[in-house]
Amino acid sequence: MTVEKHLRVTGTSTISWKDAVVQTIAEASKTIDYLSSVTILEQRANIDGNKISAYFVDLDLTFLIDRNR
Repeated sequence: MTVEKHLRVTGTSTISWKDAVVQTIAEASKTIDYLSSVTILEQRANIDGNKISAYFVDLDLTFLIDRNR
């Protein structure tokens, strides 16, 4: 039997939404084992003048529960 857990996290980047997703997954994987999928729930940005200054992503990270731990 496989059991999955979902965790909603928010990440940010000054480069792009893609970078925000990649960096958030990389950071989460440092403390969460068995990451298996990601769903992008929402994307937002801050605007400074006429340019985007920060990109934000809300992610649903899925990871498997290891019952033998």
